[in-house]
Amino acid sequence: MITLLIVIYLSFISLGLPDSMLGAAWPAIAGGMGLAAADLGLVSMIVTLGTVISSLMSNRLIRAMGTGRVMILSVLITAIVLLMFSFAGSYLVLCMLALPLGLGGGSVDAALNGFVARNYKASHMNWLHCMWGVGATISPIIMGANLRGDMGWPGGYRTVALLQGILFAILLISLPLWRHADKNDPLASGGGKHISNSRALRTPGLNTAMAAFACFVGFEAIAGVWAATFLEGSKGFDPASAAFLASLYYLGTTIGRAVSGLIAIKVNSRRLIRWGCLLATLGALLLALPLPRSFSLAAYVLLGLGNAPIYPAMIHLTPQRFGVAVSQAAMGLQMAAAYTGSTLLPPLTGVLVRAISLDVVPYIVLVLIILGYVLSQLIDKRTEPATAGAPGL
Repeated sequence: MITLLIVIYLSFISLGLPDSMLGAAWPAIAGGMGLAAADLGLVSMIVTLGTVISSLMSNRLIRAMGTGRVMILSVLITAIVLLMFSFAGSYLVLCMLALPLGLGGGSVDAALNGFVARNYKASHMNWLHCMWGVGATISPIIMGANLRGDMGWPGGYRTVALLQGILFAILLISLPLWRHADKNDPLASGGGKHISNSRALRTPGLNTAMAAFACFVGFEAIAGVWAATFLEGSKGFDPASAAFLASLYYLGTTIGRAVSGLIAIKVNSRRLIRWGCLLATLGALLLALPLPRSFSLAAYVLLGLGNAPIYPAMIHLTPQRFGVAVSQAAMGLQMAAAYTGSTLLPPLTGVLVRAISLDVVPYIVLVLIILGYVLSQLIDKRTEPATAGAPGL
């Protein structure tokens, strides 16, 4: 299982690569195609739509094909679409390619999260999502290097497509490991009976968990998307300083997940969620209160560190809360809710910003943190943790 775990970590680094690629490339893409900065929104939303669809489909696909084959197919689709992106010459083509790009990512996310939640300890779940942060950090560096050279933004996409192709080869070689792992997966003890999404939705507490995921991932997205704009427009930082401080949020999240993995060896996931919400709440309060702008540095570090353990811990609790048999369906539904929150809540925040002011941003983040925490506590009151099939490595 150790060898397979290494493959899973590589897969999550790969999953993070396309997620930050579009934003890093967009100024160059928009300049070359004569598009506006705002045109990024539609492409991004279509990618998310594809991710939501594949998350909802992931349960049935994994039951039919196994985790390994779903991974191989999804990575292959992603590699091909990224390569096709590099040859796109119009906005229409970009929008058409955005849907299959999202379809490739969603199944990988749900499949890996479900597999690790069932078969590994909470520490590995935190480190897994730390690997996503590594991929999301590397991607803009790859794009920047190509933009400074002769290849431009297409070269960045081709480089990432090549990396996805290498991962496809690794996954293909590791297929026997996946077959063995699928046979020993606690999910197999359910006799292979498919539990549909509609049936899973009747599981006590699952709707509450989906709402909690939408709140937590919504706060994560809003804190990141609006960071530089808020710091410049509300706190008075110059654009360069605002961008630097915004990056501290992502750095805090990545480092926080690495540290949370160590803490999770001794501390259970429920306590990690409480601690994360407390740190994030302190960060949001520092931003909301009329304090000297130097407090913004601590605020975004605290928001990142607080955000770090929440999502992995919520995911890792899925088999315990809802039972192993329902866990993969629950995972896909929770992923869909999370992506929906990250897609809808940042633009809704924009509506409130236009109606009130930028000062409303930290209050929205604060409300979502508190609401997500309350919902996460309600889940355990509505479910009886399933002890069967608890992760053992």
